[in-house]
Amino acid sequence: MSGSTGDGDSGGGELPDIVLASASPRRTAILDRLRLPHTVDPSSIDESVREGEPAGRRVARLAIEKADAVRQRHPGAWVIGGDTEVVLDGTALGKPADHEDARRMLGRLSGRGHLVLSSVALVRPGAPFDVEVVPTRVDVRRLDPATIDRYVATGEPLDKAGGYGIQGLGSTLVERIDGDYTAVVGLPVGALVRLLERAGLVWTLSGGWRREAGPADRHFDGEEEG
Repeated sequence: MSGSTGDGDSGGGELPDIVLASASPRRTAILDRLRLPHTVDPSSIDESVREGEPAGRRVARLAIEKADAVRQRHPGAWVIGGDTEVVLDGTALGKPADHEDARRMLGRLSGRGHLVLSSVALVRPGAPFDVEVVPTRVDVRRLDPATIDRYVATGEPLDKAGGYGIQGLGSTLVERIDGDYTAVVGLPVGALVRLLERAGLVWTLSGGWRREAGPADRHFDGEEEG
């Protein structure tokens, strides 16, 4: 899909071309549910961990870098980037390398709470980048080895931070969450809407996105909130 005025737009300017810098079907599904016209152009940046970099700062940096890299190919577009990390005992778990690594991760998460940090960034022409990081606590129920083996055998954990997908079969492993469900899925909707509103793109009650004059942009200075 490409930028347009969209259904229900009541007199605002034409919507910008919006590009999602991610191959994640979960993120594009969220934008579809928001009826936000967009195209998909995944980034391919180096996502290596920097020694001593806090997880919150890392997910913010990666969201910005992904969006900025894709912006080079779409100079007139608004580009959305995102990153998600699962943190346990102060350590970012990343994505499992293989089935055995997924079993190990799930064994560590079993019966415990952990933190999911999900970032979303907006990079657009002539404006400072904007980014938010949303923390959510997730409690995993106690998992026996057979349950872990059955879940890993589905293949679902292999491309997910922390080794589980809350929007799929991984939901059966979760006891409760405290925070934003969409952030755990991979794209925090509340934060995304705030970024778009600050840029002058608002959702109208009549059912469409409308472009308006937005307030001054906020520049992320690398410091974590809270």
